[in-house]
Amino acid sequence: MKTAKADAAPSYLAAEGRAFFERITEEFELDAPALQTLALACKQLDRIAEARSVLQREPVVVPDRFGFPKTHPAVEVERNAAVAFARLMREIGLDLEPPSDVRPPRRPGA
Repeated sequence: MKTAKADAAPSYLAAEGRAFFERITEEFELDAPALQTLALACKQLDRIAEARSVLQREPVVVPDRFGFPKTHPAVEVERNAAVAFARLMREIGLDLEPPSDVRPPRRPGA
């Protein structure tokens, strides 16, 4: 994707997201919609880092109000942010050559 020179990283990004934004914009020249999508992806990286820092201080499994074990809410935040990051990066389409061993997706029920 070759277009206008990339802008600086958005001010709302934290260290992890800002570093990734700068690395990608140095390597690729993205158009305005792709830059916005990249900024959203970088925000998800920040969210992942935030959830990981919580999980370093607290256990992954915590008791619920009845005392039964349940997954810490930060695990879900981390998982959702990782999925969103992957989808946003796929949307940008920086992988110019698909891997040679990619199989088409299976149809449900096939």
